[in-house]
Amino acid sequence: MSRTYVITGAGSGIGAATAALLTEGGNRVIGVDLKGADITADLSTPDGRSGAAQTAIAEADGRIDAVVAAAGISAPSALTVAVNYFGVVGFLDALAPTLAEAEAPRIAVVSSMASLQPNSAELVEAMLAGDEARALELGAALADQGPEAGYLNYPSSKRALSRWVRRESITARYAGAGIPLNAVAPGTVVTPMTAPLLESEEGRAMVDAAVPMPLNGHADPSVIARLLVWLTSEENTHVTGQTIYIDGGADATLRGDDVWSWADPR
Repeated sequence: MSRTYVITGAGSGIGAATAALLTEGGNRVIGVDLKGADITADLSTPDGRSGAAQTAIAEADGRIDAVVAAAGISAPSALTVAVNYFGVVGFLDALAPTLAEAEAPRIAVVSSMASLQPNSAELVEAMLAGDEARALELGAALADQGPEAGYLNYPSSKRALSRWVRRESITARYAGAGIPLNAVAPGTVVTPMTAPLLESEEGRAMVDAAVPMPLNGHADPSVIARLLVWLTSEENTHVTGQTIYIDGGADATLRGDDVWSWADPR
């Protein structure tokens, strides 16, 4: 049966690949992006998020079965926080009541393997507290220290997003409404966002040191799209609150074989 999907970041990369795969499967896709999509919207602002959500609901005639939130950037600035975290949660919260009316509602968001990297704990907590003004202030302060500190905006935004998914997935708004809510965390994916870094041998070496991928190397966006399609399909009835690392083994390489002993008796 055909389903109606809303996809942010549908103009390129993982969002575009997911939209293409779903469309090929006979589903209706409403894309949202700064350009190259059905709905032109700037998700870095509260008005942009609410406007995009209301337009998507109208375009879908009030019926949305699933949302894939793939929009994201990696700039060493506070804009990354606005788009990657607040742009996702604000948009999803605005669509949640409409989604809850669907027969088999689903949500998947794009986090990142960077959620495991060093970050700003203070910035993460500001995002999770919903304090956008404070988060943007902290992100801007990091950016003022230079590109290296400014980059912390990216892993911080993805850490906060994965924690938000875990926290919110079991609430009345999502689990209570029968909505599985999950994240995928890609390793290095060949997209317009990563292409400049991967063009040079030095850039590739830097990327591979941070994100080692022993299984099959850098991924095509379609690899991530296939997982997003399953997570938002009717088949997924019980997977929720998860960040699934689709990273060619980067997580296993960096964190090793034991991520359970934290719960063992001391």
